[in-house]
Amino acid sequence: MTQKIALVTGASRGLGSAMAEQLALRGWHVVAVARTVGGLEDLDDRVKAAKLPGAGSLTLAPMDVTNEDAMRHLCRSIHDRWGGLQAWVHTAVHATALAPAGSLDMKDLDKSIVTNLRAAAFLITMVEPLLRAGQGRAMFFDDPMVGSKFSAAYGATKAAQLALARAWQTEAAKVGPSVMIETPAPMATAVRARFYPGEDRSQLADLQAEASRLVDLI
Repeated sequence: MTQKIALVTGASRGLGSAMAEQLALRGWHVVAVARTVGGLEDLDDRVKAAKLPGAGSLTLAPMDVTNEDAMRHLCRSIHDRWGGLQAWVHTAVHATALAPAGSLDMKDLDKSIVTNLRAAAFLITMVEPLLRAGQGRAMFFDDPMVGSKFSAAYGATKAAQLALARAWQTEAAKVGPSVMIETPAPMATAVRARFYPGEDRSQLADLQAEASRLVDLI
């Protein structure tokens, strides 16, 4: 492989979209996964409109990360086409509506478990061989929202995802792949707006600037 290949899960909006864009603008080929077709198309339009010399490209994969058959097929396709990955950026999350822990909707909790924990766990099993083959690294994201009031379903499942990522990080320390867990600066994303309604968003970090900082770490 001469061109670096990245998989970004949750690439249609927020940090995932911004990181996919920054990677592509730096010459990577990005496999961008998300359920929202319109968001993926907007991402592709932004990269093409930039017209930067040496910019990379995108493969748009409008898929649900909770669909294990689709994820298995995607990872097999990546293997067959490129042989491996140099990066996996995982930003796909389900953020439920605010609710006290004593009033949780069990359907919301179940969806949070499937998206935030099970999908991440399954993807690790699929992506690990690709990262080892490509000498790549994975990036997960911590969230200070974990444990804060009214965020029980999201917080509990995000904490479980991070526990999973930390276990993988420790296990893979000597044999690879490299697993990174980063804490982004507060940004004006849809997930944050759900938990901080009415917040002055002008004081938050610029999304593209923060994505660029995180891509530097990769």
